[in-house]
Amino acid sequence: MASALSKLRKHLGFSGKTRPSSLPGELCRRFSLDEIKTATYDFNRELIVGKGGFGTVYKGFIDEGNSRPVAIKRLTVSSSQGEVQFRTETLLLCQIRHVHLISFLGYCIDKGERIIVYDFMANNTLRGHLYGTDKAPLMWKQRLQICIGVASGLHFLHTGLKNPVFHRDVKTANILLDEKLVAKVSDFGLSRQLLNDIIKSSNLVVDVEGTRGPLDFGLSEQIASNATASYNDLSGINITTSVDGTFGYLDPEYFRSHRLTTKFDVYSFGVVLLEVLCARPPLDLQAAERERVSLVNWAQKCNMNGSIGEIVDPYLKAGKIAPECFKVYVEIAMTCLQDKGIQRPTMVDVIEKLELALELQEKADSEREKMNSPDSDIMEDLSTNSQTPPN
Repeated sequence: MASALSKLRKHLGFSGKTRPSSLPGELCRRFSLDEIKTATYDFNRELIVGKGGFGTVYKGFIDEGNSRPVAIKRLTVSSSQGEVQFRTETLLLCQIRHVHLISFLGYCIDKGERIIVYDFMANNTLRGHLYGTDKAPLMWKQRLQICIGVASGLHFLHTGLKNPVFHRDVKTANILLDEKLVAKVSDFGLSRQLLNDIIKSSNLVVDVEGTRGPLDFGLSEQIASNATASYNDLSGINITTSVDGTFGYLDPEYFRSHRLTTKFDVYSFGVVLLEVLCARPPLDLQAAERERVSLVNWAQKCNMNGSIGEIVDPYLKAGKIAPECFKVYVEIAMTCLQDKGIQRPTMVDVIEKLELALELQEKADSEREKMNSPDSDIMEDLSTNSQTPPN
């Protein structure tokens, strides 16, 4: 298996420099079912932290003295998933490491169970800090830093390996926050097409069927649980036969053409940027006015008529966003949401713009402190100063 793994790593584009030091011998830790039961107190219901179409997630504790908290996902096993396929995908995902991607730690294949273990995020999802919660609102600079982190994680998936990996379900529910509010992108995984390619090239014999796999975190329901592949060796474009993603975040171009590229993720990230700014879900079926059902449509309309400041999270309106920062932020969000993928930026472009927005905010904060006027309303004339001309 070790020689096969090295071939698999080479196919994905891993080098010796990317070896995750926490993984002994470059392999994930294989847990016994007894270890998993000990870690979760025999799958105690009080430790459940999430449920979805792919399984149930528990908070568990591993290592000496149960000192390390982890997330343990007990998968709903499909009949078509074999042990070699499961191990192959898990071993590969364990070695995709980036500070802004959730880290896989190990797995369990025992007595018919399929279980994965990954880092536990103390502050749960970004969505849980934006709306429908009694948690204290995130500060604006915290939100900017989280967005930069997410963009960095997606940029790595798109460009950090030999071939791009498309996330296909970027949303605030799939962005986790650790104890320091550092963002970690979750719910990414390897497609069945990718697994089929690399398993064949590594001379492993396994029947790989289906598409998006159960190793994706899948903490929320998707449009199609059998959605199609997310990887292409040559052109970076994939033609799909069903729609993947979540309503409210779906790239309209992909919805029409089923041509999957990295710009799918860019569009979804644009929706996330609006959620972060407005602290409301992408779809609000209970909205009093029809034009406000879709956050994207509402924001685009407000941006065109110069009233974009009206939809900002009320917590942020009391002088908490510098107009210069706001203008750059709205501009990048609207560019991500262009109807045609070719008009959207790459994630590296997004990172540069968000870092500029953060720099402008920090500069404005510093100047305000020097003026000793913390109560000044720097959001005055926001809607006029921040309008982004429509393309």
